[in-house]
Amino acid sequence: MSTELLSDLLDATADARPDAPAVDDGTTCRTYREVRDASVRLARRLGAEGVRRGDRVLVALPTDAALPALLYAVARAGAVFVVVRTPAPDVALAHVLDDAEPAVVLTDDAALGDLARARHLPVRGAADLARAAATGDGDVRAGGDAPAGAGPLAVDPVCLIYTSGSTGMPKAVVSTHAQVTFAVRAIQSELRYRPDDVVHDVLPTSFDYGLYQIFLSTVAGARLRLGDPAETGGRLLVGLVESGATVLPCVPSLAINLMRLLGRPGAPRPALRLVTNTGAAMPPEVLAGLRRLLPGLSVQLMFGLTECKRAAIMPPDEDLRRPGACGRALPGTEIFTVDADGRRQPAGVTGELVVRGPHVMAGYWRRPELTAERFRRAHGLFPQLHTGDHGLVDADGYVHFAGRRDDVYKEKGTRVSATEVEAAAYRVDGVDAAGVLPPVDGHDGATLFVVAALTPGDVLRRLRGQLEEMKVPARCVVLPDLPLTGNGKVDRRALARLAGERRG
Repeated sequence: MSTELLSDLLDATADARPDAPAVDDGTTCRTYREVRDASVRLARRLGAEGVRRGDRVLVALPTDAALPALLYAVARAGAVFVVVRTPAPDVALAHVLDDAEPAVVLTDDAALGDLARARHLPVRGAADLARAAATGDGDVRAGGDAPAGAGPLAVDPVCLIYTSGSTGMPKAVVSTHAQVTFAVRAIQSELRYRPDDVVHDVLPTSFDYGLYQIFLSTVAGARLRLGDPAETGGRLLVGLVESGATVLPCVPSLAINLMRLLGRPGAPRPALRLVTNTGAAMPPEVLAGLRRLLPGLSVQLMFGLTECKRAAIMPPDEDLRRPGACGRALPGTEIFTVDADGRRQPAGVTGELVVRGPHVMAGYWRRPELTAERFRRAHGLFPQLHTGDHGLVDADGYVHFAGRRDDVYKEKGTRVSATEVEAAAYRVDGVDAAGVLPPVDGHDGATLFVVAALTPGDVLRRLRGQLEEMKVPARCVVLPDLPLTGNGKVDRRALARLAGERRG
């Protein structure tokens, strides 16, 4: 098993490319040497504040050029970072505080600060941390990297990532240094970010897809541009051009917005060479539009879960040759399917997707029953992640995703995947965005929500040209915009509320 620590990724690149730009936020730019030195100082400061190995440090600060040094500092100190996006409902923030029990809360958010102080937790703001990061005493490496006391081991936890399920409060996935560094290097071996790349990241760092852009950029020695979440609107294209972006990690809503902006008369063209996607299926029509508007653009589709970070990655533009596939297992890992009794199935047979390898994370924080259900040990050292997702692995090792466990429902007595219906809706001329709400509260039939210049009846009639009749949803609702989660995915809970209001 690897003995590499997360901070080792930064130190290796800072030694090799000390003066190369590491991160900028449009205002401030820091070199790899500056990020490394700031992380060492901050790790010392955390130690002086009483943060010890295994302690949780809750981070809810702006996504700016100071953030990577802070996360590496927490890791260097042997503590566990928990990145939270604010503003957020008080009930959600209180849940994370009570569940993670952090030793310190790093935030300027007033609501979170009040909730933390009510629990007698120390709170530190960005200005205080900036002073600690900038206060130097010569060569920061001379006195050692870490606070006093035993340093972390690769098998120690380094981060908790809270992820929502279909019901209940978010649960935290526990990731160790070894699991994170293996995943980063395996993903980089497929994506191949370059030292001259500018990775433009507007995804929240509370979302693992956004968070790992920090680590992937570090390993590649690339420049990371941390964009404001507001850039996902009309300023997205301006931001991409200004930053000189060459790589854009995307979710469907972001790609759809970019395609619309590029389609405007006189719109500038960014220097993008690569778009990646995970988190939700990317409509092929959107990828076709981006390729048409940005000749030379490459696309790499991926499949993953927070519980293993990334499971499969497509070679560049392989989606054009293998429609419907979402990648091959990462090097050193495997993916297969099992039947309802947990028996391994041969290639080409649909079942539950199972992931095995060093990137399968340690389990859920304080959820032993759920951990035992999803992370199962079979033969060998590493646990197998039973994803709850359905699909098949073909004879060439490519994964074909059929739907998530909570995406599958019955329509007119037939099993249907919401993912399949959404993909068909995107093929309807005039539909700009689509989301399916499976049947809820005992009501018959799914509801299709779309953004379209069509009537609901027109949408359903045209959808019958893309789907078998028994899979066409019972209802269609046209909205001006689809509600999205903070990670840019369709917010099905919000759709459920809308459906309830309409029935009421």
